Amino acid sequence: MSPSDVQQAQRPLRRDARESHDKLIAAAQAEFAAVGVEASLEKIARDAGVAIGTLYRHFPARLDLLMAALRPRLQEFVEGADEALATDDPWDAFVAYLENLFAVQAGDRGFNDFLSRRFPGNAETEHIHDVMCDQIDDVLARAQEAGKARPDITRADIVNLIWSNGRIIDATSAKAPTAWRRQLHLMLDAYRAEGAHAIPEPPMTDEQLYDAMVHLSKVK
Repeated sequence: MSPSDVQQAQRPLRRDARESHDKLIAAAQAEFAAVGVEASLEKIARDAGVAIGTLYRHFPARLDLLMAALRPRLQEFVEGADEALATDDPWDAFVAYLENLFAVQAGDRGFNDFLSRRFPGNAETEHIHDVMCDQIDDVLARAQEAGKARPDITRADIVNLIWSNGRIIDATSAKAPTAWRRQLHLMLDAYRAEGAHAIPEPPMTDEQLYDAMVHLSKVK
């Protein structure tokens, strides 16, 4: 994923329209980060000091506003992912990729929700998710080919870990904001090839995983 993947071309706006646009994004960033993707659009408009109709003129759909608000988080993720993927040691690259992913997830409930869900029909979000999935496949395959990660771990297992981590973050962010790192490293030990035992349940298929992520986008 390159920086251009998370940047959106925009037509020039009048000064007053640009000010409203910027205030809406700032308010949305704060509210989505605190509440998640179901944040009240009415509250975002109030916090920005504009009418709800103004919000919809700038962002016709909730997902449009969410993606505009998440661009700094996505950029933060991209930069950390690029650094992790450039790591020579396959296991260290795998660990660094997940640490970066979960650190960005921990700092923003909106990004947490975005990671956990699929939004079919939206080309931008589908592209970003596809790139993330390809990165997970690549960094995991490197660790497996090097004999460092157990060979039966799949992309679905990593996404299940993302879901689990989201709940850990929800429970601990106020009192123990870095507790997620302990759980991540406990799971990373379980992912190591040495000492691996057979797992009685097969991994989810790619279709099952996609459908589960779409299902989460519909849950209110």
